[in-house]
Amino acid sequence: MKRNLIYITLLTIIGVCSPLIVQAQLQLEEGMGDRYIRVAEIGQLADSVNVWGDVGSSGRYIIPEETTLPELISYSFGYTQLRGRDSNIDWSKTQIEIKVSRYNEDRKLVDVAFFRYRYHDPEPVEMFEFDLQNNDLVSVQVRRKPSFTDYVGVVAPVVSVIATSFLLFENLRGN
Repeated sequence: MKRNLIYITLLTIIGVCSPLIVQAQLQLEEGMGDRYIRVAEIGQLADSVNVWGDVGSSGRYIIPEETTLPELISYSFGYTQLRGRDSNIDWSKTQIEIKVSRYNEDRKLVDVAFFRYRYHDPEPVEMFEFDLQNNDLVSVQVRRKPSFTDYVGVVAPVVSVIATSFLLFENLRGN
């Protein structure tokens, strides 16, 4: 009897939640299709490349063939600030990481090209020489070294919880 009740409850939960999950997936897929950015002129030979991460406008870009990686980043409105951070970033301590992933059908593997440089340094020459191809995935990440305030932001809540727990324990022990 108890086992049957559990089965009925689980089936009811699955029955109620399944349409909601399917609807959420359909909405996500519909939203993804709206994010095409055409840079190439109509009739021009073009590649379609995905740009993700810390750029001004991520999405699927239709770019002219022979477009360089720095040009693609420029089309996506360049690098953005770190997500969730304040607006006064010390860009001299910031590092740019760019990863280009490409599926190799012959080997059934993903080939990855990785570029890393400091924000104030010039882009590596290899970025200008890199040959973007159709369906490449370009992800951009802006990183910075943690500052003293970052460490304080992590340590202060821990110390606060320990101190509160200690005071609460002492208060309860005294009663």
